[in-house]
Amino acid sequence: MSPTRPRHVVAVLTFPGVQLLDVAGPAEVFTTANAYGARYDVRVVSAAAGPVATSAQVRLDAAGSWEDLPARLGTLVVPGRRDWREAVADPALVAGTAALAGRARRVASVCAGAFMLAETGLLDGRRAATHWRLARELALAYPGVTVETDALFVRDGNVVTSAGVTAGIDLALALVEEDHGPDVAREVARELVVFMARPGGQSQFSARLTLRESTHPVVRQVMDVVGADPGADHDLTALARRAGVSVRHLSRLFRAHTGMTVGRYAESIRLEAAQALLEASGEPVDTVAARAGFGSAETMRRAFQNTLGISPTVYRARFRTTVPG
Repeated sequence: MSPTRPRHVVAVLTFPGVQLLDVAGPAEVFTTANAYGARYDVRVVSAAAGPVATSAQVRLDAAGSWEDLPARLGTLVVPGRRDWREAVADPALVAGTAALAGRARRVASVCAGAFMLAETGLLDGRRAATHWRLARELALAYPGVTVETDALFVRDGNVVTSAGVTAGIDLALALVEEDHGPDVAREVARELVVFMARPGGQSQFSARLTLRESTHPVVRQVMDVVGADPGADHDLTALARRAGVSVRHLSRLFRAHTGMTVGRYAESIRLEAAQALLEASGEPVDTVAARAGFGSAETMRRAFQNTLGISPTVYRARFRTTVPG
């Protein structure tokens, strides 16, 4: 008989204010996998054993402290908390995370847990994901990290980072597949009634256009004109004339202050308008396309596919109502 395979220790870190689902989602995936042949030893740990208050006001009972873990870990999972600054301001938590990461074969973070990994220096020079609301903050706070804003999870070497909250389930399923193959991961997904691979990235969930923060008067004026009537014909020459500048100067200003062209910005505003119409009304897709300024349903479909990874019809089905069918 062949010797029994050693158990793969998965340490899931907890700390005050931790997002409950960041912890529970991956833990449930790994423990469910054990019913289909995996050998995960899932341990929820904190700096000290005992109850930990979570973001949902539910207390998690950390069965042990991180001092009780074995010398070598299979996987370390680092969840986040809504106020990531509070987490990274705790030197003991940062030091403990860094020490555990050094003992793990691979390290994973969920949502704002990426900030903790970045604070330890583990993400320096790496690509990473986090919640779409926090992507810009991660990039600004840790310029050594290349933040991928649309990905549900990103692997760079032995470090895997996921997008917001439930994306930790997507990440954990991918790790189960890596360890035990697609059949086991598929059974876990079926058991938990989730997608094995969620269609589309997190852009389909994100609020649009944080670029509206621009304060340059010319850029601000053009943004306001486009935003006031997305369906209008926003010709670059007409917009420049209205702003009292040349086409060349407007193009240069807009790119410098937003990182995109006027045309790309107008398309983004139209996309946002179309999303709102699809969510709130039952109008035909052709009508939505016309009202949002796309001109045709096909043009709108390409914009949705290129930006969100899904069609307008699928977007409406996902975000208009919770009522099936």
